[in-house]
Amino acid sequence: MNQLLKTIILSGTTTFITFCLIKYPDQAFEASIRGLNMWWEVVFPSLLPFFITAELLLAFGVVKFTGVLFEPIMRPVFNVPGVGSFGWIMGMASGYPTGAKIAARLREEKHLSRIEAERLVSFTNASSPLFIFGAVSIGFFHDAKLGILLATCHYVGNAIVGILMRFYGREETLKAQAQKKTKGKKISLIRAFNEMHATRLKDERPVGEVVGDAVLNSIKTLVMVGGFIILFSVLIKLLFIIGVSPVIATIFQLILKVIALPVDLALPFFSGLFEITIGADMISKVTTDSLLQKAIIVSFILGFNGFSIQAQVASILAKTDIRFSPYFFARFLHGLIASILTVILYKPLYLDKQVSDIGDIPVSQDVQQNIWVTVMELLKQTGPLITITFLGIGAFILIKKNSKKDVA
Repeated sequence: MNQLLKTIILSGTTTFITFCLIKYPDQAFEASIRGLNMWWEVVFPSLLPFFITAELLLAFGVVKFTGVLFEPIMRPVFNVPGVGSFGWIMGMASGYPTGAKIAARLREEKHLSRIEAERLVSFTNASSPLFIFGAVSIGFFHDAKLGILLATCHYVGNAIVGILMRFYGREETLKAQAQKKTKGKKISLIRAFNEMHATRLKDERPVGEVVGDAVLNSIKTLVMVGGFIILFSVLIKLLFIIGVSPVIATIFQLILKVIALPVDLALPFFSGLFEITIGADMISKVTTDSLLQKAIIVSFILGFNGFSIQAQVASILAKTDIRFSPYFFARFLHGLIASILTVILYKPLYLDKQVSDIGDIPVSQDVQQNIWVTVMELLKQTGPLITITFLGIGAFILIKKNSKKDVA
């Protein structure tokens, strides 16, 4: 009965979306172009280097090296092996869904147990500094100093989520450790180097093949990410056109009233739950009594990740035995913690800085000189060329690999 109901819901929803696409082709096309532009201008060129680097560092044993060194920090604080530090750092530097990608690869390489991988995924999918400072703070709010508040609340909140999630699956971990009976080892650079060397020797592929596979695997993942960005861009547009978004937004108005936030933020908040970029842009355009009210909602949707990114993470995790539910629970937790931190830190990290900086550099000049604005502009100019180039390289590598298989 449950499976029958699931079939009806899935087929009915797909049919309805298809009908909407046929009825509103122009609006759907505009939304898909918007999603495509976002992907090939910013997402692909900004994430590709991190994805390729992560693959190479795993293949050459550097991740194992860092794992041995960071074991004394990661195990007692987050209850994950030292290799988890690699996913945490890369996730913060490059943004989502890098953390999920690395956690999945570490699980495939047997560096993590399933429980440990689920803990790691829960706190390694953070927003990148480029997005927080360049897109949200400067691009939407035209306020570089707001980025300091949002970034601090986001990353500190993420670390708190990691600490809380260390207790997830604790009994199962204790049983596994009891069966394993691991011996305590002193941390040393020599042992770390030996572990790195042994890991590299296990991979018998030539260097050229390792690099080619790293490029190809990264491109495949990013193409999937692009598909989700376009899909959710169209879906959000259709929900707004057919009137579903405003209706559901009335429910969020009641929630915002309870927590003393402006009801005008309801529709932007709902949109942000689907796609962060659209939601943050809409929030920035709402008139409120205080910027704090907007910052609270933005902090929540940054921590929640949005259903678009969650779908990307789910797709990556589907290839492994890592369950999605702990990650989904952690998104609510991260959103709530980041919002609370925004209320607490708004005065010291934003208001006090605004007062102390009066008479100094004008805001317009501050925005123009900000490094994240420069990076965003550079990506928009060169991003499409980088994307097309590497798609061509990926196609070439794939054709070459298939031709070798046919000859063999």
